Amino acid sequence: MICKEIFSKSLENCFKVSESDFTRTRKQSFSTTLLFMMNFLTKSLSIEIENFVSILKRDCGLAGFKSFTKSAFVQYRKKIHPEVFKKLSDMLVGEFYTDNEPAIKLWNGFRVLVVDDSSVTLPFTKELKKRYELTKNQTKTGVVQERVSVLYDVLNKYVLDSQLSPKSIGERALGLLHIEKSRTGDLIIYDRGYPSYDFINTHLNKSMDYLMRVKVSFSGVTKSFIASNKRSQIVEIYPSKNVDISHKQYDKNTPIKVRLLRVDLPNGETELLITSLLDSKKYSHKIFKDLYFKRWGVETYYDELKNKLKVEYFSGYSNQSILQDFNAAIFISNVQTLIVSDLEDEIKEQTKNRKLSYKVNTNLSYGFLKNKIITLFFSNTDMDDIVMQLKILFKQELVPIRPNRSNKRNIGKYRRREKIAFENLLT
Repeated sequence: MICKEIFSKSLENCFKVSESDFTRTRKQSFSTTLLFMMNFLTKSLSIEIENFVSILKRDCGLAGFKSFTKSAFVQYRKKIHPEVFKKLSDMLVGEFYTDNEPAIKLWNGFRVLVVDDSSVTLPFTKELKKRYELTKNQTKTGVVQERVSVLYDVLNKYVLDSQLSPKSIGERALGLLHIEKSRTGDLIIYDRGYPSYDFINTHLNKSMDYLMRVKVSFSGVTKSFIASNKRSQIVEIYPSKNVDISHKQYDKNTPIKVRLLRVDLPNGETELLITSLLDSKKYSHKIFKDLYFKRWGVETYYDELKNKLKVEYFSGYSNQSILQDFNAAIFISNVQTLIVSDLEDEIKEQTKNRKLSYKVNTNLSYGFLKNKIITLFFSNTDMDDIVMQLKILFKQELVPIRPNRSNKRNIGKYRRREKIAFENLLT
């Protein structure tokens, strides 16, 4: 279905910038431009174009396909809205949840979603510096960065929504945008930068369940709870006295009933969690430590996005190019997840006599997708054959899953990179 959509006139008409775009016969069409942008453009455009054309000629039956220049590609991509990749990703993920019910992983009947943000370093150009903002680092000039936020199904490993914005827009505001892509029956996990009375009230109004880490200083109620040494307690919270709520549909005396949970960590620290799961018999205190820890999956995903998919290796320097590359990367990550998830039972059978469990090598799997992504979605190829080839490659490169290992997130390392946009055809 995705393959047909990529080559459909309806997709082209919906996501081309102008009605007059792609109306004349050119070397490169709307669909082939999409395929080119999907193919991990991390090398120079001249090399990527030569590789792309050779793949179309050799593997896709297009012996007469004519090459194109870097400047021609720049003009082609200007005619395409970046949201086209979000549309394709929504279709892919939607098909998984609709047609694959037995394979959907749930926790107590919930989809477990995690919202978290990170920073992406952008090329240092006038346009991007004006649109986003400078972040200080060890250089005098600083770096241009944007805030990235994702809604991530941590059990099934799909990105349901992604947002890019200036860092002046807070993580809480982006978190509220993600709710539109969630549904009743989801449980959303948040770190401690998100909770507020209004944020929790929004979830209540949309019948969305949540688990959030909160600071002890969140309110007088949370301070009293920690002082009591109780492990679990249902309490009522109210809007802060210092917050303007004149435009809200609640007042200072409108309570929200929540459950507070104390989790003592092995290092002596105490985590304070707040949740909408009030039933202590159905959801005992002991399950929440492991449940909250599941949010670590989104940290792993950001590492994958930056270091395996190399999302910061942008193929252009305009804001439109940045959005296209980023949305394409999210789409490809969901394609990779679809193929890998379909292999889980086979891998278990293949490695059942080994001491450790095994999984697909994520880094190599993206390497295998390079070029194969073109033939995978090309309309004249047999998609099943390409998927089978990829599965064989994936299963040949497995790595052991070593329990009880974690990597501390090093936020500062992303501030040490500076990307300079040289004057060329892409500026």
